[in-house]
Amino acid sequence: MNTAEHNDIKRVTIADQEYLLVGTAHISQDSIDTVKEVIATEAPDTVCVELDEQRHRALRNPRHWESLNLIQVLKQGQAPFLLANLTLASFQKRMGLQTGVKPGAELAAAAEAAEELGIKVELVDREIRTTLLRAWRKAGFWKKMTLLATLLASLFDSQKMDEEELAKLRETDTLSAMLDEMSEVLPTVKTILVDERDSYMAHHIRQAPGKKIVAIVGAAHLPGIVKKLERTFTNEEIAELSVVPEKTQLSKALPWLIPAIVFGLFIAGFIAGDTEQLTNAAVAWVLANGLLSALGALLALGHPLTILAAFVAAPITSLNPTIGAGFVTGLVQAFVASPQVRDMEKVAEDISKLSGWWRNRLTRVLLVFLFSSFGSAIGTMVAFGWLKDLF
Repeated sequence: MNTAEHNDIKRVTIADQEYLLVGTAHISQDSIDTVKEVIATEAPDTVCVELDEQRHRALRNPRHWESLNLIQVLKQGQAPFLLANLTLASFQKRMGLQTGVKPGAELAAAAEAAEELGIKVELVDREIRTTLLRAWRKAGFWKKMTLLATLLASLFDSQKMDEEELAKLRETDTLSAMLDEMSEVLPTVKTILVDERDSYMAHHIRQAPGKKIVAIVGAAHLPGIVKKLERTFTNEEIAELSVVPEKTQLSKALPWLIPAIVFGLFIAGFIAGDTEQLTNAAVAWVLANGLLSALGALLALGHPLTILAAFVAAPITSLNPTIGAGFVTGLVQAFVASPQVRDMEKVAEDISKLSGWWRNRLTRVLLVFLFSSFGSAIGTMVAFGWLKDLF
């Protein structure tokens, strides 16, 4: 294998095939210019881009939010995934505003430039939903909390970055240091977000047709892909990287365990014949669950009917693991304050500002879902402690 290096461009030759890998920053005008120039100059047989089908469609169709069926998203349990996706997009969007470049614009530019020249385009990244679910399922409880805290903190991040700083960001040494630090704090997440995708993309780049291949990837992936490009991955290895791990037995049992204990405590009180104790227990359960879930809906600026629905639903849904309070409140909010065409059109812009999450009706539904769910979960813990003391 022969490798020629030049800043963020790596040229690799394996047997009779030539691979030119271009590392980019996803919010850089310089990266857009670079990928266009490389594709036009090199005239490759295939251009590979760090995209999956969903992200590619979203970049090609900025108005894709207008066709989003929010009710179906809630019913299919996709609200957490959509929230995480929007939060990550929000962070990149705010950074992009500093340079005037839309996040992922260089990837869209690469695909467009290739198509204009009649060059085959290959989407080589793993489906983003699979990546996020693998990261979530493989992380322990505290790592999950760290992930949530990181996502929420990104909403308040007002980091400014110019082209000079973006150029530094693309330097391998700086990126390696960042990833080394990430691997110490969240090694499992770094493995899934970066290392696994390096393997996945390296495999698909190797499978791309033609003698000369240009691959446009984020700079964070460039060193890993170069290292793994020579390796031959089996179909089984790549298939395993696309598998979403099953929930652990504990995570499956826990949602049923707490309701079972609560029911047991109430049954014990009923057998003991202490009516006053049973009444106090029921009031404690309803108030702790209902009030805290309703408070969450209120903090999300939910409709008054949504707040009422949170108070009524939370004490019931907390005893039924198959449905959550957030599902009920999200549906109510979506019905009584349905997102308008304007909200669908402006969601990409609104999420760039913290206030926009509350102003936009689409994202407000998701905030209602999130905050009322958290409130109900905290209320369950509080009520459980009260019940334990009462009986």
